[in-house]
Amino acid sequence: MTDRSDEGQDDAGAVPTRRRVLVLGAVGASAVVSIRPALAQTAGSVLNCDIPVPDPSRAGGHIAGDGKVVQSGTAGAFPPASRPFKGEEVRRAMNGGTLPGTDYERSRAYMNYIRRLQHGTSGFTCFASLQSPR
Repeated sequence: MTDRSDEGQDDAGAVPTRRRVLVLGAVGASAVVSIRPALAQTAGSVLNCDIPVPDPSRAGGHIAGDGKVVQSGTAGAFPPASRPFKGEEVRRAMNGGTLPGTDYERSRAYMNYIRRLQHGTSGFTCFASLQSPR
């Protein structure tokens, strides 16, 4: 005698059987397993991306308090950052912290520069990714 509880659907075709539910559950679980690492990798790459201050095309410039790149020797301007900032560091500064290796005023000037980044400027994609909701 055959156990009919594991076959396709009942005569009406509306109620899925235990086997069908298990198969659908396995398919759904594999989709979750493959999507989660991709999302984690994307989030990780955003937090590890670099934002140079200023971008390489204006490397000799200093950063004014309002974030504009000015000539060295401009009163109140800060020298360029010694290294690019990581996305994670910028994200913390966006949430009220300061950028590493800077005091409050310098961090504020650098963050004003970063907020003024435009498409095509080094670091823009990284900063834009930090602002995107997840």
